[in-house]
Amino acid sequence: MEGDIASMGQFIGAGLAGIGSGAAAIGVGHVAGNFLAGALRNPTAAAGQTATLFIGIAFAEALGIFSFLVALLLMFAV
Repeated sequence: MEGDIASMGQFIGAGLAGIGSGAAAIGVGHVAGNFLAGALRNPTAAAGQTATLFIGIAFAEALGIFSFLVALLLMFAV
């Protein structure tokens, strides 16, 4: 009985950690959307902000990858 509860806790924790992957996708959408809104307002400054766009996307994706890693560790750790 105790092993069943422990494995249930692992899967619940992995599911909660998997929410971070969806949140990372929302974050990437916000970063790209805000860049596009700013680029449409001031097209001459858009070229200078492209590096900032990629850095923001990289940070948002890194958080998604970390949450995916935590989910895998919770599911398959002994």
